[in-house]
Amino acid sequence: MNNVKKETLEMKGTTYINTKKLALAAFFAAVAVVGSTFSIPVFGAKCSPVQHLVNVLCAIFLGPGYAVGAAFVASLIRNLMGLGSFLAFPGSMCGAFLSGILFKTFKKMPAAYVGEVFGTGVIGGVLSYPVAAFIMGNSSAGVFTFVIPFLISTIGGTVLAIVITMALRQLGLIERIRDMLV
Repeated sequence: MNNVKKETLEMKGTTYINTKKLALAAFFAAVAVVGSTFSIPVFGAKCSPVQHLVNVLCAIFLGPGYAVGAAFVASLIRNLMGLGSFLAFPGSMCGAFLSGILFKTFKKMPAAYVGEVFGTGVIGGVLSYPVAAFIMGNSSAGVFTFVIPFLISTIGGTVLAIVITMALRQLGLIERIRDMLV
């Protein structure tokens, strides 16, 4: 979109919604839902590495807002379909947010990878404790109960993301795709 049209929309106070980004976010959410059928149970949590792959790709291509939105939609649909638990919300959304923020700040793919692993594994793992204890009624859950299973899941998904993004980078597609989404 050219700058003149974008400035005109901003000057009129109109909120600009990028339909290309919205469509890609919906596609990524769908991939995460379908990918969750391949979950791996680890210490009582359903670990879904595809969600973490999607989080990194959303962070790099779409930014933190769309990444969190796609993670929320995927978690909601997974729960409605019985493919996930309430623990999907803090895990996926924290990873998507931190991955997107770090990529936006540093403009480096390793920042997105670190954001996903730390955001999901540590922050999401710790924030899952109140969800498990108070919403799901799991009285045996501790503050750090979900950190290790979430780390296992997010590291697996992030490794997949690294392989895919490195291949896309070698083909020169990362910037081309990002440019097409503007």
